Amino acid sequence: MASLYKRKRLAVITIAYWFLLTYIITALVFWFLSLVRQSTQMSEYKLLQLKKDAPDYSIKVAEIEKEENRKIAQYVGEGSTFMLLILVGAVFVYRATRRQIQLNTQQQNFMMAITHELKTPIAITKLNIETLLKRKLGESQQEKLLHNALQESNRLNDLCDNILLASRIDAGDYLPDKEVINLSALVQESAAYFKTRFPYQLIEETVEAGIYVKGDSLLLQLAVNNLIENAIKYSEKQKTVTVALQKSGAAVQLQVKDQGKGIAGKEKKKIFGKFYRAGNENTRNTKGTGLGLYLTKKIITDHNGSITVQDNIPSGCIFVISLHITDDAS
Repeated sequence: MASLYKRKRLAVITIAYWFLLTYIITALVFWFLSLVRQSTQMSEYKLLQLKKDAPDYSIKVAEIEKEENRKIAQYVGEGSTFMLLILVGAVFVYRATRRQIQLNTQQQNFMMAITHELKTPIAITKLNIETLLKRKLGESQQEKLLHNALQESNRLNDLCDNILLASRIDAGDYLPDKEVINLSALVQESAAYFKTRFPYQLIEETVEAGIYVKGDSLLLQLAVNNLIENAIKYSEKQKTVTVALQKSGAAVQLQVKDQGKGIAGKEKKKIFGKFYRAGNENTRNTKGTGLGLYLTKKIITDHNGSITVQDNIPSGCIFVISLHITDDAS
């Protein structure tokens, strides 16, 4: 209901805005035509006052016509300047307003998403602990509940890390500690972590050994984790998530493939935006806050690399990270 009200209010504001802009432009055109007509009438009146048999008649006629043309040119110049300023201002205001509305919507979606993301692991962990306290369970059941609680705690920790890191990066408060990193080992650790965390998910890895890059291990680990988790999130249990790391000339490419529904063409340019998620929080059923891909893009860009997304035929998508290789493995 609130969403419908906001859409109606936005529609009313948009209509009122364009109506007011149309009125201003129409008024400007009206006054321009009025001034031109007034100038023409004044010239005609001055011509009637002249005596045709006067020796300087033709000179005065030329002067009157010249003055009329000068005024018309002045009106055209001033009118065009005002028109240009009005249009530029209108476009600026319209874009700024739409940007603010989109940001407000994304922030609202983020608050809804973060609420769900925080409540779910807390509720599951609480339920598991209460079950352990109230019931006498077998060792295997206890281990399963403790594993579930630990998994949800890790999820909560990853979520907090994403939020805090996003805030620090935006504030320019985080200085990467770049060093030589064994990227092969880092990717293998990430893949192993998610195999343990999601035992039901098919995860295949093809990692070329001995690939080193210069960067911040914490940030690069977060970027890789975000891509793998994102692939798992949008894949069905029986579908395979593929993680591949290999050299490509003087660079290294990390590919994370999923076999989910994929990403529409118009969405591909938007998914790296802060808080952006396809659809809205009331209709989408996948977990997330819209920060993962934003942070990944930011991290890879800060490491002088690039990240792209492409279709995975016949279904799903492929995220590709490219980074520069370093020969210094010391």
